[in-house]
Amino acid sequence: MRVSLFIPCFIDQLTPQVGLATAKVLKKLGQEVEFNSSQTCCGQPSYNSGQWEIAKEGAIRSLEVFKDAEVVVGPSGSCVAMMKKFYPELLHGTKYEAEAKRLSQRTFEFSDFIVSQLKITDVGATLHKKVTYHDGCHALRELRLKEEPRKLLRAVKGLELIETEEAESCCGFGGLFAVKFPMISTAMVEVKAGALARTGADYIVSSDPSCLLQIGGWLSREGKVIRPLHIAELLAMGIDHA
Repeated sequence: MRVSLFIPCFIDQLTPQVGLATAKVLKKLGQEVEFNSSQTCCGQPSYNSGQWEIAKEGAIRSLEVFKDAEVVVGPSGSCVAMMKKFYPELLHGTKYEAEAKRLSQRTFEFSDFIVSQLKITDVGATLHKKVTYHDGCHALRELRLKEEPRKLLRAVKGLELIETEEAESCCGFGGLFAVKFPMISTAMVEVKAGALARTGADYIVSSDPSCLLQIGGWLSREGKVIRPLHIAELLAMGIDHA
C-alpha cells in the first residue's frame, strides 16, 4: 500500500523523531511511504479558537495536498481527528464537502492503520521494558481508539504494560487550552502525570505527541525519571532490538 505521511506541524518543529519512527515502522511492515513537503498545519488551532474561516483555508490546503493519496497515516490522534472527523463538519455545505468526506475515509491514526487496516499486531519488536499508556482525548473520544495501541504494545516481546488508574484522564494540554488556562492545565497534568509516574514504568507511551510534550514538561520539572515516548518510537526501538 502507498502511504502518505501526515506529519503535524509540532512534530515537524519539535519532535521530528516521531515522524521518522513512523516511517521506519511502516516500511518494516512492507508499506511504500511517501511525504509531501507542501503540507502545512491542519488548521486545528484556528478551529478550536473559533476562527473557522482561517481553519477552512488549512483544511482546503490539506485536501489539495492529499488529493492523490491512496491512504493517509498520521502519528497524532489529535490532528488525525481534525482531518478525519472535523473537516467534513467544517466544510459542510461547501463545494469541498464531498472531497473532505473522501479524505476522511482514507485517513488513519498510526496504530489504527496498523491494527485495523493492515491487520497486524506483532510488528516484530522486542523490548524488555515496563510501559504505561496515556489515552489522548481526541484519539480516545473522537476516534474511539483504545485497544489498538494496546494490542501493538502487548505484542512486543519482553514488554510489560502497566495500566494507570488515570489512563483516560486528560493531561491538560488541549492545544490553546493550556495557553488560555495555564493554572487549570497545570493542575490537570499534575494529576495525570503523577499517576503515570507512580506506575514505576520506564516509559509513558501515547499516540499523541502533544500530550507527551505536556506530560514530559511536568516530569522534567519534578525530576521524575520516567520518560515519555511516542508509540511509533517505542516500536521502532523494539524493531532495532529484535
